[in-house]
Amino acid sequence: MREDPANDDEPQTDFGYTRVPLTDKGRLVDQVFSSVAPRYDLMNDLMSLGVHRLWKRYTVYRANLRPGHRVLDLASGTGDLAQLLARDAGASGQVVVADINLPMLERGRDRLIDAGWSQRVQCVQVNAEQLPFADNYFDCVTIAFGLRNVADKLRALREMQRVLRPAGLLLVLEFSRPVSGLLSSAYDTYSFSVLPRLGKLIAGDADSYRYLAESIRMHPDQESLCHLIERAGLAKVDYQNLSGGIVAIHRGYKL
Repeated sequence: MREDPANDDEPQTDFGYTRVPLTDKGRLVDQVFSSVAPRYDLMNDLMSLGVHRLWKRYTVYRANLRPGHRVLDLASGTGDLAQLLARDAGASGQVVVADINLPMLERGRDRLIDAGWSQRVQCVQVNAEQLPFADNYFDCVTIAFGLRNVADKLRALREMQRVLRPAGLLLVLEFSRPVSGLLSSAYDTYSFSVLPRLGKLIAGDADSYRYLAESIRMHPDQESLCHLIERAGLAKVDYQNLSGGIVAIHRGYKL
């Protein structure tokens, strides 16, 4: 993509395979998720054959929450992870459900109300790069399939580190790099041939699902994300591959 010479000095970032001004990515991502929100849950089940639910359950298991813990679930979407977190944090705990996209947040809020969790969770529209929470407040921060859509990932990770209490845990569940060349090839074929067609058929939007496939390829791989999390000030950073590296859980602690 040719960049406008007049914008040479403006910071750039990726929006899928396209380079855009850093200040534009949030708006573009917001358009994507506003478009896909009505069919988001159905598409997730179809795209992953329901396996995304297992990934999320395992992430919550790795959180090792106890009753009374305070949890921040960023990019919470339609609230799948939040329901599991609220269960483990118990009636004495607190789960803050946060998303920058209002249609997604509203769907998540409605699902949480329908499931009977409204008394245990608080829904807040926030930008992950500017969290409106006190320092050292949360026992755990989670972000599932949202970090790759953040314009300034390092800034967002530093905010997550800031709001964690000492010894608090960050968990990042995100698409990553398959460890097998054969799996990677098959995954690419599926992502760029099947997903956009499925998006057009089910959600009436092929372009948004093409962006989502591209955004996965532009996201840092497992080791690179480890280094980024360490740069944000977290320690004991590690990761675990799921489904052959299609997805990875990264974990880091605030010392």
